[in-house]
Amino acid sequence: MWQLRDGTHPVLTNEGGAILSERTGRWTYLTPTASAAVLFLLAGGDEDQAAGQYAAAYALPRHQAAADVRAVSDELAAQGIAGTAAARRRRGWRR
Repeated sequence: MWQLRDGTHPVLTNEGGAILSERTGRWTYLTPTASAAVLFLLAGGDEDQAAGQYAAAYALPRHQAAADVRAVSDELAAQGIAGTAAARRRRGWRR
């Protein structure tokens, strides 16, 4: 299941969006289509479902929608803002 990491605060609309990371103190700004991809990822839980919704919303071929959603997902994961539930597991112990 795809989700934003703890300590992130999204502001997502149809006109674009931004995500604040508490860890870095930086905002990541999103285009309207990237914001839509994040909304679909958060609602659907995985990239395949999000790609289907994205394709329907923007009248795109399924393969193009999947590539667009994957690009947004990969970029946010690279920035440490989002990922799958399995990738979120912490290692070691906490106090």
